[in-house]
Amino acid sequence: MKICTILLLVIGFLCQYTPAVSQDSKELTPGYYVVVGAYAKSRENVAQNYVEVLKLKGHTADYGFNSSRNLYFVYLRYFTTLKESLRDMAATRKQGEFTDAWVRVVPGDIVPGETAAKPETPAKETPAEVEEAVEPAVEVITASPADDGIVVTDNEEIVQHEHMTLGNTEVFLSLYNGRNNRIVDGEVQVVDTDRTRLMTKVKGNEYLILPDPKSKSGQLTLICEAFGYRKIQQEINYPLPLADTVKPNIDLMGTTIVINFDMVRYHKGDIATLYNVYFFNDAAIMRKESQFELDALLQLMQENPNYKIRLHGHTNGNYHGKIITMGESKNFFSLDGSKSGSGSAKDLSYNRADVIKEYLISRGVDATRMEIKAWGGKRPIYDKHSVNAQKNVRVEVEILEE
Repeated sequence: MKICTILLLVIGFLCQYTPAVSQDSKELTPGYYVVVGAYAKSRENVAQNYVEVLKLKGHTADYGFNSSRNLYFVYLRYFTTLKESLRDMAATRKQGEFTDAWVRVVPGDIVPGETAAKPETPAKETPAEVEEAVEPAVEVITASPADDGIVVTDNEEIVQHEHMTLGNTEVFLSLYNGRNNRIVDGEVQVVDTDRTRLMTKVKGNEYLILPDPKSKSGQLTLICEAFGYRKIQQEINYPLPLADTVKPNIDLMGTTIVINFDMVRYHKGDIATLYNVYFFNDAAIMRKESQFELDALLQLMQENPNYKIRLHGHTNGNYHGKIITMGESKNFFSLDGSKSGSGSAKDLSYNRADVIKEYLISRGVDATRMEIKAWGGKRPIYDKHSVNAQKNVRVEVEILEE
């Protein structure tokens, strides 16, 4: 009993005083993780010690930080394919100890040739009295409101309904580019098919319950959009989703319906709008929130060195006035050091397309792969006085060669 008491004191001490490790060293790489715990970024020590306890019990376990969620995740296994991870998650839940295990998806390029982590040979059984002493000293799912306002709770108990509908069935929307082994970030529009009405937008690669269209047919249309990829549309029946699992793009994995969106890059002639690139007023300088979509365009150009594009610049209306441009500091996302001049709406639209070109060049894209077309306000999407007039201010990307 003395050994048990000492072990309890040591682990309790570690849970309180173990120093945090740099987040960068534990960043989760792209792929699929069978997760059993989540912690706020200030609780890395708790994640570390939960991993140690799991290893004492004979489990293979590790943890890592996910910047997009700002959380540490404790996981049992890593996979490079969704199906394998979901099968493993279902098997893990059935074992009884981890009934709330789930799959955490980390978008990005999966390393070629990397395989699923295999469980190591379990360690010798930990004596029952040691397990009893260790268990209370660990917080398995923990994050208080004081920890950066993040609260992580247990998943609800998984229930297999006798009659499955989308109202009682978990759905996973898988956005994946099989041509380069990449999990894709993107949104999916949920549309009431009968009324052609947008009901909501949801993130891809997440578990969710889809809304009920309450229509005669019960059909939902799911439209996936991610910059750099062609739009994809899938349909599923709300009252009878099991009938749709015969479709090649829909699978039933345990109690989860997986809807697969096979993401395909743009082809020659495609035109896409950089809707999430924003400019300061009267300026050819972008706001900081534009960088995510700019980097998606950069990734598109890096992924296929044969791509050549034309950047089309548009404004809201035709006028002559002030134009603010970057100064010598080449600050793409700040007015600091900028310079002021004047010109036409066409000049402004040219400068806005050109600053995107300059950004790509600064990241290593050859200038000969890009050209610019300035339209000013000649091709508006909406009336320049309408509530949506600001959407006329945009830059479009046309694929010239692939």
